[in-house]
Amino acid sequence: MALLAQCAAGLTLLTVCGALPVAMPLWLGIFLQGLLAAVYGAYWGMASWWRWIHALFPLAVWAMFSWHLPSEWYLLGFVLSVSLYWTSFRTQVPFFPSRPVVWQQVAQLLAPHQALRLIDIGSGLGDMPMHIAKSRPRSQVEGIEIAPLPWLISVLRAKFRRSDVSFRLGDYRALNFVDYDVIFAYLSPAAMLALWDKAQLEMRPGSLLISLEFDIPGVQPSRCLQSAQGSPALYVWEMT
Repeated sequence: MALLAQCAAGLTLLTVCGALPVAMPLWLGIFLQGLLAAVYGAYWGMASWWRWIHALFPLAVWAMFSWHLPSEWYLLGFVLSVSLYWTSFRTQVPFFPSRPVVWQQVAQLLAPHQALRLIDIGSGLGDMPMHIAKSRPRSQVEGIEIAPLPWLISVLRAKFRRSDVSFRLGDYRALNFVDYDVIFAYLSPAAMLALWDKAQLEMRPGSLLISLEFDIPGVQPSRCLQSAQGSPALYVWEMT
């Protein structure tokens, strides 16, 4: 969709330039390319932050060509991107970090004196599991992340902070949810139905499935928590 927006903007700009009696200045063409792509992206329902990406992308391309960067820099950028996003094209789950207010809400959902086993699927840089482990020291907290770079960062941060959280590299779909009392997810709309199917099949009665921002179509949550600090809603399903 992003590529289509940029291509549509380019075709529109070429059509307009062809009808003009004089050549358009380069800086104006770059500005209009980004602006038109942002407009197309907004029209097609892309997230609001894509507008900034669309607007800045032509400027970034022009800057890279102007600076004549060595090819090694592009290879480094590619390696970092792959390490960060890994199989997002297949899982349709991009890198979404959560905020401290969310960690606090999740901690408040847990019984303070009960030893629970919790896992954050798609744990990113590991902030949420480490917060839970600190606030609920009797619980066993884990995180699983499919992208190598966030996983490595979370492991190093846990060692530096002397956190008891266990981080593993892999796909959460290989887990058996029966082993956990609480499962926290911050995935994407595309992954929620498959997550619910797995949860229904494997999670024990009384265990909790918690999702940040994304609900499960057609499935009423047991609770829905809204944050006063502008954070997305927290959906909670108690398994029966």
